[in-house]
Amino acid sequence: QVQLVESGGGLVQPGDSLRLSCAFSGSFFSMYHMRWYRQAPGKQRELVAALSPGGITKYADSVKGRFTISRDNAKNTAYLQMNSLKTEDTAVYYCNAVRVATASGYWGQGTPEAVSS
Repeated sequence: QVQLVESGGGLVQPGDSLRLSCAFSGSFFSMYHMRWYRQAPGKQRELVAALSPGGITKYADSVKGRFTISRDNAKNTAYLQMNSLKTEDTAVYYCNAVRVATASGYWGQGTPEAVSS
């Protein structure tokens, strides 16, 4: 059974940086697509960034050039580096893992992040 635990969220000011972490417990981490989603108050959950096992990345237009998704297979951890944060980045951020072979998907509990002056 896979479990995902996000950490690193908090309150920051516009222009600040923050790094979110997603700790993966289970087997075959390197065989999972890792994704970060976010859900702002009153809005639908949206895909922010995705990283395939082969290293292919995808970003929402709203975060391109500011956010970077990465993974450390030795530590079973995925990251989301967020730079030049804006107030509109305020949301609960969720980690998602999908196994390539089976399409089995898992979610973390979410970590809140607020950008406010």
